[in-house]
Amino acid sequence: MKKNSPTIRDVAAAAGVSVATVSKYINGAQRFSAPVEARLKEAIESLGYRSNPLARSMITGRTRTIGLTILDISNPHFTNVVKGANRIALRHDYTLLLVDIDEQQARERPLIEALSQRVDGLIVSSRLPDEDARWMLDLDKPVVLLRNAEALPIPSVGIDNRLAAHMLARHLLNLGHRHIAYLGFGQARINDERIRGVRECLEEAGLELDVHDAHAPTALAGEHACSRVMLGPKRPQAVICYNDLIALGFMKEAATLGIRVPQDVSVTGIDNVPYGAYAAPGLTTVDIQSEKMGELAMQKLIDALAGHPDPGNSMFEPRLIVRESTAAAAATATST
Repeated sequence: MKKNSPTIRDVAAAAGVSVATVSKYINGAQRFSAPVEARLKEAIESLGYRSNPLARSMITGRTRTIGLTILDISNPHFTNVVKGANRIALRHDYTLLLVDIDEQQARERPLIEALSQRVDGLIVSSRLPDEDARWMLDLDKPVVLLRNAEALPIPSVGIDNRLAAHMLARHLLNLGHRHIAYLGFGQARINDERIRGVRECLEEAGLELDVHDAHAPTALAGEHACSRVMLGPKRPQAVICYNDLIALGFMKEAATLGIRVPQDVSVTGIDNVPYGAYAAPGLTTVDIQSEKMGELAMQKLIDALAGHPDPGNSMFEPRLIVRESTAAAAATATST
């Protein structure tokens, strides 16, 4: 016959305390003297008692669960964000509940609103403009955004996208490139910031920027865009891609077309995903510290749940990672 699971009353009896004391100890609602907490810990471990999360949430109003929405789980940038966020969540005894928006903007609001009813707080990655995201203020839950959100009174964690793109443009100019193209993803709100960073750098040198658009922030989209960029009327010496995935797809298709990287065209990305270091050639990129973004976003949310909100926008400084996909213009064919 299966033995009945120990109850909270069994723990109270074994520790010589009241049921209320056990409940407060388990739920973290009150601290007790060291001897009392030692007896409680010993009783719980010896009996093998496991609290009921549902019952606990009904008492405390807390689920010990945090919701995290990301735009695309197949993108290694977001995978690293999840890894960093989960590391901090586990450290504070929280469980992560993950929702993949799958790059479908129309699904963002209903999925986030549904998720908010099941968690204590939310970390949200969103492509919605600030003016279209004000409904998040009505969720009645702490929220941290994974992006710069200066126009919203919501804590956020992001990167200086203008500076990241400016750094890549400066790197290419220093290599002697003068015909530079940007292959972006127009649906992303940060795309304009990155274009601005490149354009400002080129304008300082008296140069113009050719802007192209990929249909998605994926390697496949980079493949599809390569021939349009490289076989068009303004063949660039160097291409700055919206992210690493687009850049990796671009380089793959370039090889198929007989275009050598970096001898015929230098290629760069943004994100510093792990695959970039193992590509042939290795991808020059900007490290945006994805795991640390996840860690900081989670810490800001946990602080808010503890009554210590940080309403500000935390910015990570981008770092240029130079690899073999960029080379001096002397080794690059002139544009047609």
